Amino acid sequence: MKIKLATWNINSVRLRIDSLARFSKMYNPDIIALQEIKCANEHFPLESINNLGYNHVAFHGQKGYHGVAILSRLPIDHLCQHDFNQSADTRHIAVKLKSTSRSKNPVILHNFYIPAGGDIPDRTKNIKFGQKLDYLTNLTNWFKDETNNHSDRMIMVGDFNIAPLEMDVWSHKQLLKVVSHTPIEVTHLNDLQNSRNWHDVMRQFIPEEEPLFTWWSYRAKDWRLSNRGRRLDHIWVTPKLAKTSRSMQVISDMRSWEKASDHAPVIAEFEI
Repeated sequence: MKIKLATWNINSVRLRIDSLARFSKMYNPDIIALQEIKCANEHFPLESINNLGYNHVAFHGQKGYHGVAILSRLPIDHLCQHDFNQSADTRHIAVKLKSTSRSKNPVILHNFYIPAGGDIPDRTKNIKFGQKLDYLTNLTNWFKDETNNHSDRMIMVGDFNIAPLEMDVWSHKQLLKVVSHTPIEVTHLNDLQNSRNWHDVMRQFIPEEEPLFTWWSYRAKDWRLSNRGRRLDHIWVTPKLAKTSRSMQVISDMRSWEKASDHAPVIAEFEI
């Protein structure tokens, strides 16, 4: 079965519903994982999304902040959603692909919006940074716990808010003390990756020696000219799915669309 999967920090699903429709028409993904939907569940634009052909939808939102959703043209079962910091923030949702559920090891898709962490990379001076590190620690421990491992065929996507590699940022040296690329954040993300030996799908297609960005700040007058980007959005798979990925692309042109999100979608294709 071929699956085209997209992940995108949409930065308000209601504000960018037209962009979502245009993206869906242009690229025709089977599944779209959204982060920062920024709306309470009762205001989620379900009818508009159904009209795009996504009749299987799971969402977990809150008023004005955060929120995640999974839109699918394939049947899915809403599996779980967890608050890894007991903060009441809606940052995680997981579904099971029903089309593969006859297998003893169904495909599970996890969608995350990991905390950004504020501006100061010091947990003693910035509570948000400490919360980010704690979230990553709790998430890592959760995946290590065998009782939470629903399958050995899992996909994890989302805005992780960390650019781990030197070529995941526009300047490694200048961003070493900037939240999203500090050594302690990278260490925590590496611990998470090692929790289930997750494979980095994006870097399977783009060598680590080449720049790869998914986010460009709104502060840049010409984001493409300055190209001061970071790779904050990721697609990971467990080892059983490592050889199923067939392609990957960052849709960077969408950063220039009207009312653009500061994140570009990432699309990966799998043959499972």
